[in-house]
Amino acid sequence: MTNWSASEFSTLDLGDARLNNRAVKMLSAMANAPNSSLPEACCGWADTIAAYRFFMNDSVSAEGLLKAHSEATEQRIRQSGSPVILCVQDTTELNFNGQEIEELGRLSYDAQRGMYLHPTLCITPERIALGVTDAWMWSRGKTKKADQESPSVKESIRWVEGYERVGEMAASLPESRLVYVADREGDMTALMQRAEQLGHPADWLVRAKHNRSLGNDEKLWNKVDRQVAMASIRFTKSRRKGEKPRHVRQEIKVLSCCLHPKSQTPVQV
Repeated sequence: MTNWSASEFSTLDLGDARLNNRAVKMLSAMANAPNSSLPEACCGWADTIAAYRFFMNDSVSAEGLLKAHSEATEQRIRQSGSPVILCVQDTTELNFNGQEIEELGRLSYDAQRGMYLHPTLCITPERIALGVTDAWMWSRGKTKKADQESPSVKESIRWVEGYERVGEMAASLPESRLVYVADREGDMTALMQRAEQLGHPADWLVRAKHNRSLGNDEKLWNKVDRQVAMASIRFTKSRRKGEKPRHVRQEIKVLSCCLHPKSQTPVQV
C-alpha cells in the first residue's frame, strides 16, 4: 500500500516534508487495516504517538489532506475515459458519543454527540469509485433549542455549495459529463436556481420530494404520471427484517417543464 499512498498524496503540501511523509505512512497503515483503531493500525507505540502528534499539528488540516486526494481523484476521472461521472452526495453522522472531544454537537438525538459529514463521491455508471472531491463538515448545537435560538450554520446550503464545487470541477474535465446526484433533501428551489444562474455547468439529478406547481393548476407528479414510459426495469426489493422481498417494476419517464415556486423566479427543468 505504500506505493499507492505515495501516489495518492503526491501533491500533498503541509509545509514540511516530514509531515508529508508521515501522512503517506499513516494512509498506508490505515488502508491496510481500515476497520482497526488508530493504535491497532499503526502496529506500534512509536508510530501511534507520531500519529497523534501529526493530527495535533496546526499545519495539518482536513482541507489540506482532502485537496491532495481530490486532485488524485480528478486525475483518475481523466484516465477513466468514462463519458459520464456521477457525483453522488449524501450526509452521514460521525458518532463520537462518550469521547471527550471539544465542539461536538447533537446528532439525531440530543443524547448523542458527534458531527456531520457531507462528501461528494465520484463514481462511474459501472459503479467504480474514483474518490471524494469535496466534503462539507459541521456540528450542531448541544440541543435543538440552542440551534433554533442561535443557528451556527444553515445546513441546507451544503447542497447548493456541493453543486457549485461540481460545476467548478466540470470546467477542468470537459471530456466527461458530470452529473450531480442528490436525494430528497436536495429537492430545493435554491439549488435549481443556482444551477441556472451558473449556466448549468454540470447536470443534476435530484429525487423529488415536493409535488411542485407547474402553473395553471398543474402539479409535477400528476403530469409526470401521464407521460409515456421510455423504459422500464424489474428488480426484487429487499424488505425489513421479518418481511418478504417483493418484485418491483419501475418505469422511466421524462418531462421538460417549468417550475413555479411561490414568490420566486420560475425554473426550467
